[in-house]
Amino acid sequence: MTSQPVFDPACGPVVGYVDGPVIRARGIPYATAERFEQPRPVADWTTPFHATTASPACPQPPAPNLEAVVGHPTGNLPEDERCQNLSVTTPLDRAEGELLPVMVWIHGGSYVSGAGDAPGYDPTSIVSEQRIVVVAINYRLGVLGYLGGQDRSPHLGLCDQIAALAWIQRNIEAFGGDARQVTVAGHSAGGDAVAHLMATPQATELFTRAIIQSAPLGLSRGRGRMRTAMAKAGAALDQTSSMQELFDAQAAISAVGARFGLKGAMPFGTGYGADPLPPEEGIAAAWDAAAPDIDVLIGSTADEVRLFVPAVPSAQRLFATPVVGKRIGAALSRTMTNKIYATPARRFAQRHRDAGGRAFRYEFTWAAPNNPFGAAHAIEIPFLFGVKEAWDGMQLLRGASWEDVNAHGKIMRQLWAAFVRGEQLSESCTLLNLLTYSKA
Repeated sequence: MTSQPVFDPACGPVVGYVDGPVIRARGIPYATAERFEQPRPVADWTTPFHATTASPACPQPPAPNLEAVVGHPTGNLPEDERCQNLSVTTPLDRAEGELLPVMVWIHGGSYVSGAGDAPGYDPTSIVSEQRIVVVAINYRLGVLGYLGGQDRSPHLGLCDQIAALAWIQRNIEAFGGDARQVTVAGHSAGGDAVAHLMATPQATELFTRAIIQSAPLGLSRGRGRMRTAMAKAGAALDQTSSMQELFDAQAAISAVGARFGLKGAMPFGTGYGADPLPPEEGIAAAWDAAAPDIDVLIGSTADEVRLFVPAVPSAQRLFATPVVGKRIGAALSRTMTNKIYATPARRFAQRHRDAGGRAFRYEFTWAAPNNPFGAAHAIEIPFLFGVKEAWDGMQLLRGASWEDVNAHGKIMRQLWAAFVRGEQLSESCTLLNLLTYSKA
């Protein structure tokens, strides 16, 4: 293999590069769009595209103060409104003509932050160990992707994801990926996106398996009035608005969403009754229709809500209350974790199974010794994407050695890849108090 491998997909020639045990092709455009417009395919090219630079992140204002806990949401990547790009990572030892299962990664970030090529999502370990192909995609966020109103689609980010999956179906075999074995995986808002991609008309043509990690499905219903109010608050935004005006408006629109209670904790994102999603009363039927053709792995961590304590002053004060604070805070965290994440995941898996699909459910229970975050939201990400340099010093892992994290991570990556390959998972198995699988 040369240091500059050349791929020949239908879109046009792509030049990648060797990076240790993997080959990367980064920053490939899968679509293009003007502001507030639907994505459209990029014209095919004949001049080699040198895919050696990470995909730019969608423009985003600073995230809540969690950088010391889980890292910067983009790794300080450049930002660009034309963010419809993806990156492909394949194992270096793939034989010529060999086709491998594909895992498409959709990043989280409450639909307002994050990037597929952020260092914390480096897929080197799972690609090289498990010999699968990983594709990381970017999509429009916040007001650019999920505002609605003024004849704007409220699902431009979701439509970007569909466009990326269509690109993958057309082009991935040239990179050694099997278009017949595509798994869409995502965490948090990315997991919510995966669940809702399953309800789109194109779903069964684009992927055969879905991994839904820590999706806040408990916030997804009854959002119609909130979305209408948010669209009204953003009515003045248009093609000429500056980026600062967009960011200022996004903050004001988020404040409008906050008036609607718990669902306002993630005001941007998927809704119902606008293409490509059905009305809210039809979402269960859409999921049921896809169930026989899409396998599901879904779950959450044992204490999701603990991650957000540093970003909520009132929660910090509660946990700091002498004598009873930690006990009351822990009980509240468990209650909210069940309400937003665990119970909806269990119900989603059971409904999927009842509709004729195959579903597995997990709970991630590992926690670093004496770490106040416990098994919090995002704790499983360094296990799935196990690159030490990206996670050194993060508070979420403080108290644990990287050797311990990586040892558990190898088990997780093996299990995730087994699902991606379509292998049968045992009906009930516990490994090192890390994962519990069960048929729903």
